Amino acid sequence: MAPPSVEVTIEKSLVELNGSNSLAFPDKQKTASPKQFTWVLLLKAHKALTCISWLAMGLWAMFASVKKRIALSQAREEEIKNKGRLYRFLRACLAISILALVFEVVAHFKKWNLNLIHPWEVQGLMQWSYMAWLSFRVDYVAPLVTMLSKSCVVLFMIQSLDRLVLCIGCFWIKYKKLKPVIEGEAHDIEDCSSFPMVLVQIPMCNEREVYAQSISAVCQLDWPKDSLLIQVLDDSDDENVQLLIRNEVFSWKQKGMNIIYRHRYIRTGYKAGNLKSAMACDYVKDYEFVAIFDADFQPNPDFLKQTIPYFKGNPELGLVQARWSFVNKDENLLTRLQNINMCFHFEVEQQVSGIFLNFFGFNGTAGVWRIKALEESGGWLERTTVEDMDIAVRAHLNGWKFIFLNDVRVLCELPESYEAYKKQQHRWHSGPMQLFRLCLPAIITSKISIWKKANLIFLFFLLRKLILPFYSFTLFCIILPLTMFIPEAELPVWVICYVPVFMSLLNILPTPKSFPFLMPYLLFENTMSVTKFNAMVSGLFQLGSAYEWVVTKKTGRSSESDLLALAERESKTSNQEKIQRRLSESGLEMLSKLKQQGVPNVKKRNRLYRKELALAFLLLTASARSLLSAHGVHFYFLLFQGLSFLVVGLDLIGEQMS
Repeated sequence: MAPPSVEVTIEKSLVELNGSNSLAFPDKQKTASPKQFTWVLLLKAHKALTCISWLAMGLWAMFASVKKRIALSQAREEEIKNKGRLYRFLRACLAISILALVFEVVAHFKKWNLNLIHPWEVQGLMQWSYMAWLSFRVDYVAPLVTMLSKSCVVLFMIQSLDRLVLCIGCFWIKYKKLKPVIEGEAHDIEDCSSFPMVLVQIPMCNEREVYAQSISAVCQLDWPKDSLLIQVLDDSDDENVQLLIRNEVFSWKQKGMNIIYRHRYIRTGYKAGNLKSAMACDYVKDYEFVAIFDADFQPNPDFLKQTIPYFKGNPELGLVQARWSFVNKDENLLTRLQNINMCFHFEVEQQVSGIFLNFFGFNGTAGVWRIKALEESGGWLERTTVEDMDIAVRAHLNGWKFIFLNDVRVLCELPESYEAYKKQQHRWHSGPMQLFRLCLPAIITSKISIWKKANLIFLFFLLRKLILPFYSFTLFCIILPLTMFIPEAELPVWVICYVPVFMSLLNILPTPKSFPFLMPYLLFENTMSVTKFNAMVSGLFQLGSAYEWVVTKKTGRSSESDLLALAERESKTSNQEKIQRRLSESGLEMLSKLKQQGVPNVKKRNRLYRKELALAFLLLTASARSLLSAHGVHFYFLLFQGLSFLVVGLDLIGEQMS
């Protein structure tokens, strides 16, 4: 029985010892509790002060950053634009929404009865004003907003149907494996005389970062030298850049390339004027085709052999357009979102239009024209900022057909800063409206079929160039936030959530790897609607900014590999060309010298975009109002859309430009 007695004794002793802690030292327990309580209070106070100081420092840093960006923002150009009617309209909407939010908050917390019948039940001037606003809203404001919202919803559904039809056409092309076919026989590789004469044009203007890559890529095209002439059309007003480009052309000419440098002293008409001047040369009549590449484009050596054969045996073919491929599509969030848009444009819009209609808008580069088609269509005109779309529409009206090659890709570069992208989109959306005003009489009186006329007027111009930016801005940026203060005109959930998400999903299908960016893409497209709407209106009514042409800023990322390869080739051939290099330094050496001497390091700075900021605060104010009404989807959409506008308005997306 010894083991059980031992166990009992140990248990009792343990119990007694544990119990004695609370009874043997009563004074110690009484003195320890206040100290512990004091330390707990001090720790909590320290945490609270730390949190408050952290929040204060964060808010101070944020306000300091905003103040610094306001002070450093280059607002000379923006100030002119911000004084326009659109900016004043947005500020008025913001002021009204803030005032309405104050009334709604007061009414919510005071629990005013909105169904008051007797006037004597109204308490105070503020409640009387609120009830008067409710009566005015129901009788006059709500019907107007409801009618406008229903009209925009109808346009939204029509445009969504058009996009759905395009996607179905793309699926049909994939399913049936439809592709343009070469009707004639291929050129005899051994017989150089069988190759047609091809003129290659490289228009550029102050393209310091990328001029070498395009010249190098074009000079390496696999085509008989006797049948190829390269025109470098330099419109630069920077003498250092002119010297660099001229030196690069000279170095390739010394290597045996048939290349010409042209510089205009009177730079009228921008790119259209540059191309028009080049086509006026006497020797152009000896050439049958002309290929055009912008300064940041790098065609593969077999580009001409993949495009020119489609013209053989097809005398009605006027244009062969290749697809763009982007070297910096994964550089930042802005380039990723642009890549989604551009891939849908090429894979769906242009491929479907090329297969079923033999017509699409010329992209201005990476295409080959039959010179006869250009001449019969009137040549390059300087009347709009979209000379590429202008010549495409006129050629289509004259009966010429187009082919889009989705498998032939030309490497190029996407704008990496929001400022460059915004200016590019402004030109791309104001120009078509200018062109529509000018071409409408010619379209109506042309000899093409009624179906082609309807496609040009209603689909190509009105639906995709005018209605799309109109409803996307009006419906999602103006009407939706206003309906939070006008519940009678509230938009259904399927308009603001289900249909937009489905259409964004269709846009992402050509780039499946971009699926994680579905929601950022949807929000960013709505954010860009203010720029596109402003450009559309300015082009339609010929406002001052409609004729603004700004060369898209390039970073030269796509030219780094080419510069390294060029440097390696020059090092291998330096002994053979020693005398020539003494007369003319290499383009790389000149580039490095000019970078050291004439290009100061300018600190990159952010810019403020006041239209986007005004819309950000308008949407955030509306989200606060929707929170009072316990709106689920409406609240989250307005909140995230407002934050998206805020990020863009503070220039926090993409790279900053120096």
